[in-house]
Amino acid sequence: MRIAAIGDAHLGRSYYPMTTAAGVNQREADFERAFTAAVDQALAAGPDLIVWLGDIFDHPRPTYRSFRVAQAALSRIREHGIAAVVITGNHDTPRLPGTGSPYSALSDAFPEFHFAHRLTYERFDLPGLAVHAVPQMLNVESALEALDEAAANRSGDRTNLLLTHPRLAQLQPRHADINEIEVDAGRLRSDLVLLGHYHTFAAVSPTMWYAGSTDTFSFADDPERAKGIAVLDTDSGECRHVAVPGSRPLVTLESVYALGLSPAELSDRVMERAAGVPEGAVARLYLDGVDPEGYRLLDMAAVHDAAKAALLLKLEPQFASTTLLAELPSVESLGARWEGYLVGQDLTGLDRDRLSRLGHEYLQRAVEAAS
Repeated sequence: MRIAAIGDAHLGRSYYPMTTAAGVNQREADFERAFTAAVDQALAAGPDLIVWLGDIFDHPRPTYRSFRVAQAALSRIREHGIAAVVITGNHDTPRLPGTGSPYSALSDAFPEFHFAHRLTYERFDLPGLAVHAVPQMLNVESALEALDEAAANRSGDRTNLLLTHPRLAQLQPRHADINEIEVDAGRLRSDLVLLGHYHTFAAVSPTMWYAGSTDTFSFADDPERAKGIAVLDTDSGECRHVAVPGSRPLVTLESVYALGLSPAELSDRVMERAAGVPEGAVARLYLDGVDPEGYRLLDMAAVHDAAKAALLLKLEPQFASTTLLAELPSVESLGARWEGYLVGQDLTGLDRDRLSRLGHEYLQRAVEAAS
């Protein structure tokens, strides 16, 4: 059986203030285009099954616009007569079960497809394949119970495929995310495993893969690596990545080493870099060791005019005079501030103890790195 896997489209997410001619946030429109192109790639692969691996929506209450994009994609899959299985992710699962899910409406409209969105493990039997679907859960304990149930429910006469959306301890991304469920890869017991959540295609083991996202979100998202879909052959056990063409480039320009440059020299080098930004790109330019006064004298209007081919150019100054003059805050003082912040937050549906623990861990890492 051939399976096309689509993960992490995050329909509805927007970045930067630029809009299309129709008034839609440009990056939101980019994610919609990429998702639609990913569906095209999935259909072109001639699959027997298409799976969505969670976070198709960026929010459990998507806009009508985002909902219609997903609805149109499911209609196209139905027109091709292809089976589909959909699970939820950490972004598009409601924190409170009673608030409802966008996937409830989709499952009503597409009863021939299989949706796992009810905060519980579900098994779907297809010809020669048992699909074990573990959607996003509200906490780690529930996720582990569901994974154990999936393992106990494996078929003896079909290939077992596990679909789920965790952060694996074996593969750490560059940034933390909301409502993450972190587990060890050893808890995912199945013949084959397809995963959502990590935004870059990755083989965790010879039988376990992250499909990756359909577009690049930010500079913390490995923009140099192509985004797309995964295509799995259950007979051979081979899983390959198929890139989605036409993604908006996110580029880091060659840094300007500004220490000792006059304001005029600094301006010339910044203008040179700005003029070389690729068409339509989101670009950043580091100015290392720049004098604050020299930076203030830059003609920003002229810089952005030189970079007019880009969607956005962001300057990242690293000022020469900002050497640490004061002691780095202690971990203890930061921890107290974090706890004070949590006290005033409405964390209904979230694990307050886990949030507290993660906050302390991230603060510790940040202080160690800065030291």
